[in-house]
Amino acid sequence: MATPSVYQDTIQYLYTRLPMFSRLGKKALKANLTNITTLCAELGNPHQQFKSIHLAGTNGKGSISHGLSAILQEAGYKVGLYTSPHLIDFRERIRINGQPVSQEWVINFVEKHKALIESVQPSFFEITVAMAFAYFSEQNVDIAVIETGLGGRLDSTNIILPILSIITNISYDHQDLLGNTLSEIAKEKAGIIKPGIPVLLGEQQEETDSVFFEESIHKQSILHYAETLWDLVKVKQDTDFQYFKAIKAGSRELYEFKTDLLGKYQSHNLCTILAACDILALYGFPTHLEQRWAALERVKSISGLRGRWDVWQRKPLVIADVAHNLAGITEAMAQWQTVSAASKHILIGFVRDKDLQSIIHLLPHDNILHFCHAETPRALPAHELRELARDCGLDGFVYLSVQSAINHLKSELETDDALLICGSFFVVGEALQAF
Repeated sequence: MATPSVYQDTIQYLYTRLPMFSRLGKKALKANLTNITTLCAELGNPHQQFKSIHLAGTNGKGSISHGLSAILQEAGYKVGLYTSPHLIDFRERIRINGQPVSQEWVINFVEKHKALIESVQPSFFEITVAMAFAYFSEQNVDIAVIETGLGGRLDSTNIILPILSIITNISYDHQDLLGNTLSEIAKEKAGIIKPGIPVLLGEQQEETDSVFFEESIHKQSILHYAETLWDLVKVKQDTDFQYFKAIKAGSRELYEFKTDLLGKYQSHNLCTILAACDILALYGFPTHLEQRWAALERVKSISGLRGRWDVWQRKPLVIADVAHNLAGITEAMAQWQTVSAASKHILIGFVRDKDLQSIIHLLPHDNILHFCHAETPRALPAHELRELARDCGLDGFVYLSVQSAINHLKSELETDDALLICGSFFVVGEALQAF
């Protein structure tokens, strides 16, 4: 049995020995698929031993991948799930039927393949992708839901040949890597479209539709649009669920369901999930509607999803959301405006490579702002974030760590107050640990 200290030593080796995007930014990225191809060849090409679904897009990948995983699991399939980044524990990235890979397996994999790692010198992301593929193959999953890390065309996950490719949406993020226009970003995401493999587009957008249409024609892939397969209307929301009416295109049959995915933005993701299930049924993975509704009611508990309009506490109300780019923060602030409280607080921190000038303008002037930074070299120092806010007529408190901010807020918040934590996966992860 592996001891926690041995596991932590193993994870520390991966963090420090290998270039890691969360620490170094684009310096950690490789401009080709050579390393992942070499790693997987040495491991026996495990990615070729199971069927998969591939997801790319700016926002929504996590919610859609976890939702699909939950439904497939509810239908009786053995489901692998690879996502990134993690909030607290590295093992969150690699799951089967909602359960993270064991510490012992991670230790054994790294020990067994350390010579290969030292020889290839992959990035942190490359080795974690290879690790996930090896684990899913070894455990004989029926299907794996694989989420890209960044972009699509050159993402390490892009060596798989899935039965379905999903592109959630396109908005501005990582422009220094993916392009300065939505069309340029879309071209990178469209890189996951494979010859003859169906592709599902989560949201139609005027600036990017032609990119995906032309790529699907070039690859002779059938292009599906989620909104043409399902119509969703939100009926109501309470503290635990959102309630929807869903109309299936073609049959025009009406269904009602509820979900523990509480973000207003989830309506697009839910439509994409349902559409994906329809397509997957044509390729050997049918799911009954009753199984879909049952799974969507318990996505978090089935799949382990955290950090998406995640209610941590009721009195005072504490909500965390990993929104970290312009589109995500826009949606989060729109929903935050619907929350009533005696006093509303926002704890926020970002990494440096975001369009912060545009994002900061979205922060409400009548909230009490708390600026922090996570323990990652890419983090924008809290005092710099405060200065950017001041340029926009905003101000707030500065903290030297997420932990110190949480400690202060725990003592200051009254029962009828509300706190939103957002801006970065890293901030939300450290806040979750602090709670």
